[in-house]
Amino acid sequence: MLCFVTAPAVHGASKVKGAPAASSKKKPTVKYGSKSASKTRGKVRKTNGKAAVRSAPRQLTPTTERYMQIQQALADKGYYTGPVNGAWGADSVEALKKFQADQNLTVDGKLGSLSLIALGLGPKRELLGQVAGKPELHQ
Repeated sequence: MLCFVTAPAVHGASKVKGAPAASSKKKPTVKYGSKSASKTRGKVRKTNGKAAVRSAPRQLTPTTERYMQIQQALADKGYYTGPVNGAWGADSVEALKKFQADQNLTVDGKLGSLSLIALGLGPKRELLGQVAGKPELHQ
């Protein structure tokens, strides 16, 4: 007795004689905002049979107050001599570059996390017992 088993055609695989033809359906266009997924910088991934767009990481623009904090920290360390007004200009970038060079960081004049941490402006972490509303532990 002779038995033939046919498998459905796989996209991109060679056709097998007697196998059903591959579906000619178009892939759905995924909309993200007003642009299609192919025009976004995000990556398209499939979840449960549906396409989804994962957007690229956003770059956050610091506020004027944050720029003032950075300028003040650079001034306190002797790198910035201009006005602490929150206007991030060429003088602020040059001060940051000098600071980065002295700290053995990448000298690019960009406000990266390592530069902010070196300036003492990194993430704020509260120690146990210093959190508002929580009593200190005594032993």
